[in-house]
Amino acid sequence: MGKRNKPKKAPHQITLPEPTMNQDDDDLMNELLAQLDSNDTTVQTESAHLLNDMDLNNLATKMEASEKKDAKSRFKARQARKAALLAQSYAPDDPALQARLEQEAKEEYAAIQKVCTELGLEIHEINPDGHCLFSAVAHQLALLAEIPASQATYAHIRAAAANFIQSHPDDFLPFLPAVGGEDAEGALDAGFMTPEQFDSYCKMVRETAVWGGEPEIVALSRAFNIPIHVVQGGHPSIVVHRPSGTQGDATERAVRISYHRRLYGLGEHYNSLRPTRAT
Repeated sequence: MGKRNKPKKAPHQITLPEPTMNQDDDDLMNELLAQLDSNDTTVQTESAHLLNDMDLNNLATKMEASEKKDAKSRFKARQARKAALLAQSYAPDDPALQARLEQEAKEEYAAIQKVCTELGLEIHEINPDGHCLFSAVAHQLALLAEIPASQATYAHIRAAAANFIQSHPDDFLPFLPAVGGEDAEGALDAGFMTPEQFDSYCKMVRETAVWGGEPEIVALSRAFNIPIHVVQGGHPSIVVHRPSGTQGDATERAVRISYHRRLYGLGEHYNSLRPTRAT
């Protein structure tokens, strides 16, 4: 990820900036990530600790909550989260870090559970395999009898999302990275994807285990003509996507899924939310 052609410096020469994701933070994050490639395990570990000290997940949360939500800012937020996960893998034995991550996971789960309790819902666990968004939506659509059980598969839902995005390029191009997906070189460049890049993106959504996100949720809401409510640990606690683009209320007939940043230690994950069963 990022600029790996910079000369490497010893970690102790780096001074951490204030916790705002500006150009200096980008440069620092990329430089520290480059240091993780070092053959010196001490350099790797110290660089990982510095990345952890940047508290990248909180920075990403602030960016996601800001008014500016273009493709570039969404890219930066996701890259910050991925950098945080990579750094954690290089410094797994830091008790303070592990305690903080476990606490964040507990707080997020408790916040989601609180909303579920208020709505009379419970979490239906979805396999964390890269297809979780599409599997969660498939489970919900079958639960609501919007599709037959035979079609309640991630493959069918992936195809529906990809087909809708591909047939409505003007609606989705402004919300997609400029080149080849969020992790590709040049993804921060201004402008839209080329037609070839757009087709490639749709093919990835349709045929691979690439994680789905907001564009795919919007596409599925419109493709199946049903609101999708996403319960999360942040603010707002429920993000509503409706086919018409207007706001709805928590009681309307809708697909309901939960979005977890910390569950299973994988970063992003989606579960399905079903009505609470009587005990």
